[in-house]
Amino acid sequence: MSRLRLAGATIWNPHAYRRLHEQTLAHRADIVHFHNTFPLLSPSAWYAARRAGAAVVQTLHNFRLMCPAAVLYRDGHVCEQCAGLTIPFPAVRHRCYRDNRGASAILAAMLGTHKMARTYHRAVDCYIALSEFARAKMIQGGLPARKIAIKPNFIEPAPSIGVGAGKFALFVGRLTREKGVATLLDAWERHTARNPGSTGVKLLIAGDGPLAELVRSKVAELPRVEYVGRQTPDRIIELMRDAALLVFPSEWYEGMPRTLIESFACGTPALACDIGTMPEMIKPGVNGELVRPGEATELAGALDKLLADPARLSAMRPGARQAYEDHYTAHRNIESLLACYKAAIARRHPNAAPVS
Repeated sequence: MSRLRLAGATIWNPHAYRRLHEQTLAHRADIVHFHNTFPLLSPSAWYAARRAGAAVVQTLHNFRLMCPAAVLYRDGHVCEQCAGLTIPFPAVRHRCYRDNRGASAILAAMLGTHKMARTYHRAVDCYIALSEFARAKMIQGGLPARKIAIKPNFIEPAPSIGVGAGKFALFVGRLTREKGVATLLDAWERHTARNPGSTGVKLLIAGDGPLAELVRSKVAELPRVEYVGRQTPDRIIELMRDAALLVFPSEWYEGMPRTLIESFACGTPALACDIGTMPEMIKPGVNGELVRPGEATELAGALDKLLADPARLSAMRPGARQAYEDHYTAHRNIESLLACYKAAIARRHPNAAPVS
């Protein structure tokens, strides 16, 4: 596509509109559930589904509708400059989308156009946020509060519960700055300097990404740390069952991380940062602990205390599994999803008989 055509289709794609309208009619759909319309479905797809009589549901996996970068994070820190703005000009100035001013401008134009047209109020019957925190942020960004329901992520089938017999702490994730891996390495250096061989617990780092070379170089210098690289999903579950503790030092607004849900399902407590959704998921002393984001000294102190007290970690394992059972099973998820669908249909067809 030419840049001009791409810009136009991002704001309104007539081809996507026609195709979605045809398919909604052909399947006689009651609901069209979207997970992403960006870039080339465009918000036109919502209008197409509604024109065909369907209710529209949109899951908010990120903050795209208020932040062109979608993550509320820029230059190593949380950024909310565009939150609540009709046209997110700061994102253009900072090249927030793909480090490209032109592409950022296209995205800003799409968001601004549909805010002014009140698309986000008129064309979607129910939004699904993954957490209370995400819901509050999207309301701050201008979405209608009455239309935003909460349905967390889930995993199925549930793994069996582990006992944490592996004598290691585990990091699983993409090796990037916002995931906190550099802070973790700094904290581990402080932890091992204060506890030279006292606990015998090591740190396993699983994942890949831009900071992989930094991780490799640090692993060569630090004691009791091993980098195992990218692993299969089944192997990750095995590691989580054996881990004494999951370390989740993310320094940005995570959505609803599958890694944390998997850890809870395995009965493994988590040490995470007190930011975004984490305080909703982690109850200190019950299924994990929280520290301030980006604070290596505080993270090291928490590692000192937790890894020196295996009985305390073991006592939190039932709480971790209970968090999974209470919130993140398929059964809980389908109940929440059906409630969202019923609410969406009721808004789309207010005079129809209630859906049973």
